[in-house]
Amino acid sequence: MTGVFQILAFSYLNPFWWMAVAILGYKFFALVDAATRREDAYRAADKKTKGFWLAVLGISFGWDLLFGANFLGSIGTLAGLVASIVYVVDVRPAIRALTGGSGRGGRSNTGPYGPW
Repeated sequence: MTGVFQILAFSYLNPFWWMAVAILGYKFFALVDAATRREDAYRAADKKTKGFWLAVLGISFGWDLLFGANFLGSIGTLAGLVASIVYVVDVRPAIRALTGGSGRGGRSNTGPYGPW
């Protein structure tokens, strides 16, 4: 069984199944977070564009859905996991620092001269 069927084969006692689910969850979190951030925040943080990150994270998540999250033998799964880790560890904090934590803009209680 490969792909989605491999993930849906509930093997609760198999630690590799748990790792596959954790990898998919992490990649899904990174993809959703990248989709909710503003486009101009990526440029202001001097990171790649939003479209670049959505493409990379979407391909890595789709790869695991199609072929299964086999982190021991699949270079695609490992490359996608590295891309997701880079996004969460490097890009996400830089964007959050600029937008005040939310993806849609700064804090609501900020004025032209700072918080009030």
